[in-house]
Amino acid sequence: MAVNLVNPSGLPEIDAYRQVSIATGSRLVFVAGQVAWDAEGVTVGEGDLAAQVEQCYLNIGTALAEAGGSFGDVARLTFYVVDWTPDKMPPLLEGISRASAKLGITPVPPATLLGVAALDVPGHLVEIEATAVLD
Repeated sequence: MAVNLVNPSGLPEIDAYRQVSIATGSRLVFVAGQVAWDAEGVTVGEGDLAAQVEQCYLNIGTALAEAGGSFGDVARLTFYVVDWTPDKMPPLLEGISRASAKLGITPVPPATLLGVAALDVPGHLVEIEATAVLD
């Protein structure tokens, strides 16, 4: 893999993700923000943050496969969560966990979570974008 995920000493260890990704590959892949649409454009998990996070991850995996990569090549994620409050963390982590099990990934790359007022489609609770590095 072209990406090594680490938690350096001197920084707190966060179970949900690693603090640093060290990329050595030569191709960057930027995946547009993915929402909880299936292949037909139907929203998966209406009102269910965990299900929507899971679908976003699966969509990122599909996009990366087209580029010749996998979720294991992801160097960074950005989450946009509608009306973020800390009580949404458990379902967010549940969705990540379910998707990680399906995709066979661990640990999760560095991530930034941003609370937003809304997304472009009513009913979408989360959008996730990814940057990957491939050899």
